[in-house]
Amino acid sequence: MSTKRDYYEILGVAKNASGDEIKKAYRKVAIKFHPDKNPDDPTAEDKFKEAAEAYEVLSDDQKRARYDRFGHQGVGGAGGNGHGPSMEDIFSQFGDIFGGGGFEGFFGGGARSQGRRVRKGSNLRIKLKLDLEEVANGVEKKIKVKRYTACNTCSGTGAKNGTEQQDCGTCHGQGQVKRVVQTMLGQMVSSSTCPTCHGEGKVVTSKCDVCHGEGRQLQEEIIPINIPAGVAEGMQLSMSGKGNYPERGGVPGDLLIQIEEEPHELLKRDGNNVVLDQYISIIDAALGASVEVPTIEGKVKVKIDPGTQAGKILRLRGKGIPDLNGYGKGDQLIHINVWTPKSVTNDERALLEKLRSSPNFTPSPGKNEKGFFEKVKEYFQ
Repeated sequence: MSTKRDYYEILGVAKNASGDEIKKAYRKVAIKFHPDKNPDDPTAEDKFKEAAEAYEVLSDDQKRARYDRFGHQGVGGAGGNGHGPSMEDIFSQFGDIFGGGGFEGFFGGGARSQGRRVRKGSNLRIKLKLDLEEVANGVEKKIKVKRYTACNTCSGTGAKNGTEQQDCGTCHGQGQVKRVVQTMLGQMVSSSTCPTCHGEGKVVTSKCDVCHGEGRQLQEEIIPINIPAGVAEGMQLSMSGKGNYPERGGVPGDLLIQIEEEPHELLKRDGNNVVLDQYISIIDAALGASVEVPTIEGKVKVKIDPGTQAGKILRLRGKGIPDLNGYGKGDQLIHINVWTPKSVTNDERALLEKLRSSPNFTPSPGKNEKGFFEKVKEYFQ
């Protein structure tokens, strides 16, 4: 799999560029690499699609925020089908940037701008719950979804088996109708969606017996989803082409997966770090001990030094969550709490009374003893 280029680099804008600057930059790049303008350059279409993908993300505030934080993994790529958007799909989604007529004004009205628009089906949205171990290690999930797929009997056309769709008699297959209006400035031509075929350019004269002319069927499908390590609560991943198939042909929508993290019984996530509240007894705090603590990878033993004070934070390097963009792993932070018994027996009370007046049990913090604010500051370093 080839490495995707940075979206800001593709459009040639700074990361703090405004929406208008991004729109202008996309328009410039798209015109430069338009396939009709570069018939002898086999890479032009790929660059054109690359720019469209970059603009789709950077022009959407929410997608842009996820991209800035998590990179390409934050806006898609969770087990997608590997196919980029079609040229028709790009023209359909972004044609308004170049004026209502698509690219017609720039390239003399090529075939792409004149034909009927290729419709895209609706997106499907699901929520996917992951536990902390799955977030840390990545996982493949198989989910069951109900989605519209192309009718197998009529191959998605909606026409009865053995028959063909016919060109619409109103728009003659163009999907649009033109109207000439006489004004004081002369004749003006306006275009609108054909009311007969609703922009499809074709009409079904004999409907399919299975899908009744819709060209699609509602089916249950099991879809494998590869979740990368390091995803976070609220992140949205997408699988291209795994949404609903539109009526009577077109391209399927996308499957959007919103991540939800299930809380762990003992561990809490803080960014890429994992935090654990560990309770020890006064005896272990005074004499030292070896205690077993849970981590994402299983239980490990941690040494408690003699004289450990409540509030001390131990750090296990590399025992946290992997960074989504591959920049190492977080740590596990163990917050030590000294447990004070709420009730004692008579014998225990007698022992503690003997120790009450002992110099070693009288609080006497030294200069090197860190206070609360210093510990908090150290925690976030």
